[in-house]
Amino acid sequence: MVVDESITTGRSFLADTAGSRPHDWILPTGGSIGYALPCAAGAAIACPDRKVIVLESDGSGMYTPQALWTHAREQLDILTIVFANGKYQILRNEMSNVGATAGGPKAEALMDIGNPRIDWVSLARAFGVEAFRAATTDEFVRHLQAGLAVQGPALIEVTL
Repeated sequence: MVVDESITTGRSFLADTAGSRPHDWILPTGGSIGYALPCAAGAAIACPDRKVIVLESDGSGMYTPQALWTHAREQLDILTIVFANGKYQILRNEMSNVGATAGGPKAEALMDIGNPRIDWVSLARAFGVEAFRAATTDEFVRHLQAGLAVQGPALIEVTL
């Protein structure tokens, strides 16, 4: 099962997997941010015999990071992949979509979550989740294989 809240990073992922083995793809109904981590817990509890993969953006993940603790506490078989670009890019895009002009430095800083940088590996480990960081494609493939092999929760932070 895939729970997808990758938003700006993953716009093509659904189409890219059309030829994959059969799987469920859970998407938001629109207008919400922060649903994927708790939704993955529900999916893993509902279907304990299936691996759940979360495609998460760092901005959306910051709404519900405490769900990682639930993943660890309940030993849910969830692999979370966080695409970390250090900003609330979806909010920037939506502002542009409605014709809002760029704000000043203080308004711009509200959409920057890279200062200080969120260390998703340390955050996940603090909640009891095995975690990896990938900055290259080779690292990502290696960590993806390791994360899929873990029986229980794991997280990969993909730095963009």
